[in-house]
Amino acid sequence: MPVLCASLLLLTSCARGAVDDGGDGQPPRAPLGITAVAGSATSVHVMWTRLSGGPEITRYEVCRGTTKAGEVPGDEHMVDITRLEPSTTYVFTVRARSTGGVLGPASREARATTPAAAADDARAPSRPGRASGRAVGSRAVRLAWGRSTDDRGVASYDIYQGGSKIHSVGGGRTTAVITGLRAGRRYAFTVRARDAAGNLSPASAAVRLTTAPGSDDGRGTAPTRFRATAHRADGAYYLDLSWVPPDADSVVTEYRIHLDGQPATSLVWGGTVPRTTASYSFYVGREAGVTHRVRIRAKLPDGTWGGFSPERTVTTGG
Repeated sequence: MPVLCASLLLLTSCARGAVDDGGDGQPPRAPLGITAVAGSATSVHVMWTRLSGGPEITRYEVCRGTTKAGEVPGDEHMVDITRLEPSTTYVFTVRARSTGGVLGPASREARATTPAAAADDARAPSRPGRASGRAVGSRAVRLAWGRSTDDRGVASYDIYQGGSKIHSVGGGRTTAVITGLRAGRRYAFTVRARDAAGNLSPASAAVRLTTAPGSDDGRGTAPTRFRATAHRADGAYYLDLSWVPPDADSVVTEYRIHLDGQPATSLVWGGTVPRTTASYSFYVGREAGVTHRVRIRAKLPDGTWGGFSPERTVTTGG
């Protein structure tokens, strides 16, 4: 059972238990897309996808194991959890609280391991190399930059929009996809490197990008070359899917399949992750002549869901 985050005395604890409905309406849904990245030997950057629809959210509460570690207003979706121990693995969950005081269920767990401490390290990493980027449709951009150097190693890279930190990735990565942007807007992004001691490099040169006008429904972050067929085995019918993963800043390990307009199943690769063409088959029933509509979307490395692939129509026994 997942750890649930609850407001207790002094708002410092999380406990297992039922959802708090506050006696005032339905609770918010569990936040999706939670990710956790170590920012230094003593901090972890936690992100999630803001909830839309349903009750209005007044704040998000972040738990570290069974301890409440932080909270942010409902219009934010990230927080840096500090004062952690080096070389330690932590488990985080997030819960939403509505304006009526109703506390929703916990998100899935996200794990992060802090790097070893670097004693007496006052030297910041070098400025990241030349940064570049491109718009990915109307709602996202893809950034890339050159590696920074540090005498003790780079722990993470922080991405800023203007003067606000909006994303972090591990020190081994030099690309990021930033989603949730507005159509036809001009943005400026910079990147800073951070070492295990928390020292920050100077900012990279700004990358200025304009998202495409209009709405593309996130197609720029959708799987491509999506195909669907059906086959029969042992008296049952299965849908066989194949697709090319979206162009993200890292390998995509999780997908969600929608069947006939509803979420049907989620896929999480625990071993070797396909980088070129992915495939999957799943059971849809024993009746011939049934027509299904199917499409797929990917969870991007920043924790948000990308756009849907084109929808395909398949008839069993056809």
